[in-house]
Amino acid sequence: MPGEDPFDQGAGSILRQPKAVWATAGASVVAFMGIGLVDPILPSIAKGLEATPSQVSLLFTSYFLITAVAMLVTGFVSSRIGGRKTLLAGLALVVVFAALSGTSSSVGELVGFRAGWGLGNALFVSTALAVIVGAAAGGSSAAILLYESALGLGMACGPLVGALLGDASWRYPFFGTAALMAIGFICITAFLTEQPRPARKTSLLDPIKALGHGGLASVATSAFFYNYSFFTILAFTPFVLNMTPYKSGAVFFAWGLLLAVFSVLVAPRLQERFGSLKVLGASLVLLAADLLVLGYGDHTTAIVCTIVSGAFIGMNNTVYTELALGVSDAPRPVASAGYNFVRWFAAAAAPYLAPKIEEWSNIHIPFVVAAVTAVVGAVVVWIRRSALTHEAAELEPVHATEDGVTVFAD
Repeated sequence: MPGEDPFDQGAGSILRQPKAVWATAGASVVAFMGIGLVDPILPSIAKGLEATPSQVSLLFTSYFLITAVAMLVTGFVSSRIGGRKTLLAGLALVVVFAALSGTSSSVGELVGFRAGWGLGNALFVSTALAVIVGAAAGGSSAAILLYESALGLGMACGPLVGALLGDASWRYPFFGTAALMAIGFICITAFLTEQPRPARKTSLLDPIKALGHGGLASVATSAFFYNYSFFTILAFTPFVLNMTPYKSGAVFFAWGLLLAVFSVLVAPRLQERFGSLKVLGASLVLLAADLLVLGYGDHTTAIVCTIVSGAFIGMNNTVYTELALGVSDAPRPVASAGYNFVRWFAAAAAPYLAPKIEEWSNIHIPFVVAAVTAVVGAVVVWIRRSALTHEAAELEPVHATEDGVTVFAD
């Protein structure tokens, strides 16, 4: 609630949680690491498998395309077999397909294995927040912040782990992820008990039906354009920087730290002062400006702009999901599934299209396109601002209410 400190050592503290919560949060860190893990080793993978940048970028495309479609399935599955079994099924798939990714002999095999990885990650990530909130002590506020912290830490550490292991071989980060997820599987098996299943089972079409709400559809549409910008940075910039795995990992580690800090600490304070819609619109416009400078600047400027983009991405991720889960009356898991179903398609498209656009034009234009999509996202927010409200009032920072749940499903 407003004015509360979730780091306070009281009953609702982020630090005083059951073992089940810590086990799930720890596995979440590794799950989010998997998103940025391949960033610093993309050039190494291209060289090792004799593939082009656009072919290697399909590692993101297959991963997020399957993740998007799986969003329609995760609620259906978890409402029938329970959160614990869904988490374990997701973890098991990640362990298997991450290990298989490390054995790939061609880029086609690797792309296919990443698709299986994406299915496992979708099952896990989409269920983890609900499990953490359900098992947490002291209400949802501290649990949500713990989940956001896991997200930020995973996004920050993924490129660093990828760089450290990938300096020896591009295969090692995949094996490392499989080992860490296997540890997560053991911890959840040991510490997490099954939680009550929802009274009503979720159907496959519920997330699609939820998008019939004008506010949720508007958030998802704006987030679709924003995610194109986000994943142009994440998947295409490593080829532009063309650095060693260590240096690229350091750049994206700094990027991830800013993402975490602005997501967990800065965004809530700005929302409280200026309101969610103003913060989101300004952040999208600033991200667009950053992308243009990144695309046309020299190498040092590109490094600085890549790192700085983490601040805007961190704020956007938090505000978008809070809007998505607070703007409609759909159950939070259903609203989240519908929202993520739409936005992850852009995450699948950007890694493939950005290198293609470079091939068709020059190295600057992919960033121009990404800047334009960020602006389009801001325009959608401005045009649909009346729909992006809850109970006909200007949105208060949703993180301060029981409806304020942030998910990255980043």
